Amino acid sequence: MDAGLDDLVAKIRACRICRDAPRTRPLPHEPRPVVVASSNARILIAGQAPGLRVHATGIPFDDRSGDRLRDWLGVTRETFYDPSNFAIVPMGFCFPGYDAKGSDLPPRRECAPAWRAALLAAMPQIELVLTIGQYAQAWHLGGARGASMTQTVAGWRAIFSATGLPRQLPLPHPSWRNTGWLKRHPWFEAELLPVLRHEIAIRIQSKS
Repeated sequence: MDAGLDDLVAKIRACRICRDAPRTRPLPHEPRPVVVASSNARILIAGQAPGLRVHATGIPFDDRSGDRLRDWLGVTRETFYDPSNFAIVPMGFCFPGYDAKGSDLPPRRECAPAWRAALLAAMPQIELVLTIGQYAQAWHLGGARGASMTQTVAGWRAIFSATGLPRQLPLPHPSWRNTGWLKRHPWFEAELLPVLRHEIAIRIQSKS
């Protein structure tokens, strides 16, 4: 990581906006921003927000969702956590807590306006962005996204074929709560995943 990017990441990890100057109610626990930036990686994983286990470990996708995501990508844990392969930048850097039903709350609204544009600008080498879930898709895809997450992912061919870099591929969240969604949409595994794995492989192998 270059000095400028390293300094920016240090500021992000020290950020306490959601606790000390929140846009809504303050974060109910000590913030622990989780982000992996890189001046070498050609692939950016734009996720949602850390879950409780990731909050505890400080390691992104260090849970069952991460296991499924690595399977989708066709990579090992070692490859996944090599910052020369992947930058991992969620829409919210801290675990947002749970709602009344025990589900994760949406990403905190403070993170993206405060940090995202500068962080992405500091990684101009990124060639492929994987937008995971509706919040990342709303930020990165703008008018190219569909009326729902399903429509957005179903339109992946048009999104991926759009001119310009970085290219983008929309994905559902790899949460095991989405197992039913995957069963109802078999085209995801049959059609999108082979393309995804190919794009990942050539960007990792091309460095060697």
